[in-house]
Amino acid sequence: MSHAHDHPHLPAPPTPPVTPEDSGSQALADALRSSFFIVKCLMALLAVIFLCSGVFTVGPDKKAIILRFGKPVGEGEKALLGPGFHWAFPAPIDEVKKIPAGQIRIARSTVGWYATTPEMEAAKTEPPPAESLNPVRDGYALTSDANIIHVRATLRYRITDAVRYEFGFTNAPDFITNALNNAILFAAAHFTVDSILSTDVTAFREKVRARIDQIIDQQQLGITIEQSDVESIPPRQEKVKTAFSAALQAGIKRETLLNEARRYENEVLSKAQSEASARTNSASTDQTRLVEFVAAEAKKFQDLLPEYQANPALFTALRQSETLERVLPGVQEKIFVPGASGQPRELRLLLSREPMKPKTAPEAPAHEDKH
Repeated sequence: MSHAHDHPHLPAPPTPPVTPEDSGSQALADALRSSFFIVKCLMALLAVIFLCSGVFTVGPDKKAIILRFGKPVGEGEKALLGPGFHWAFPAPIDEVKKIPAGQIRIARSTVGWYATTPEMEAAKTEPPPAESLNPVRDGYALTSDANIIHVRATLRYRITDAVRYEFGFTNAPDFITNALNNAILFAAAHFTVDSILSTDVTAFREKVRARIDQIIDQQQLGITIEQSDVESIPPRQEKVKTAFSAALQAGIKRETLLNEARRYENEVLSKAQSEASARTNSASTDQTRLVEFVAAEAKKFQDLLPEYQANPALFTALRQSETLERVLPGVQEKIFVPGASGQPRELRLLLSREPMKPKTAPEAPAHEDKH
């Protein structure tokens, strides 16, 4: 078998002529290569756009949670995304839930309020009262003494557990409104109509707040109450309203009289207690003084007892003389006649004797004249 390098001087075989079918195939191949390149670029561009569409931002007063195929990415606080730029797979892989965790949210309860419209509320007007209360249209609350009042409340709260708030309930705002409705009806059933409207207004509001706090703790709603407002009024029908007004005025007058009576009672009791304390202190002082006096007299008699026992007659005479000097200090001559012991006694007075000279104070020595 011969090879080309064995015959270097032989001419090369002629090139076959190009047919039109080969040129079309080449053009088609070039066009397909260009099309595939463009498709690849478009696919890469679409992939970049697809991935970039997952970029999102979270506002300064919000939190975000990424749901991947319906489940939160992360647990507890780790699932919450703070303010700033974040990325997630676009739908349908991921879904972003934004929660206003830092904002004050409001829940309003009108289960016990009469029928009105937002426009009337904004204009601070109210519809005219009907002849009687319509339970289908108007809300109300029953008190413990079987009376009817209108009550509404507004609750301002802040979300503290966004995961629990968003995924623990089907509709957390509606649940909070229902809890507020429950608190109003529950509290109204524990107070009389006079207590709610006049005497225990603060206690009724505190009861509503305590009930809603209890529900929040039991159900773990993941919120913190910032403020609660409760408003109560009697039924708006004219006759009932007049009767309620008269009863309210009577209750106010009653409370005024009771307060005055209590004030007078306090004044009388205070004065009596002061007088009793003063008399008790005076009696205690007199008691102490008398006890000290009796003790001093007893000690004095105890000290004199040996002298009396030594010479009773002399002791008696000395004590009598001291007593006469103390009782009759201005008398110059004193005569003591002891009582008769069953025997007659004779008393003789010398009437013509020379009277005694009165005692005079000693004269002071004369001072010499130094001049």
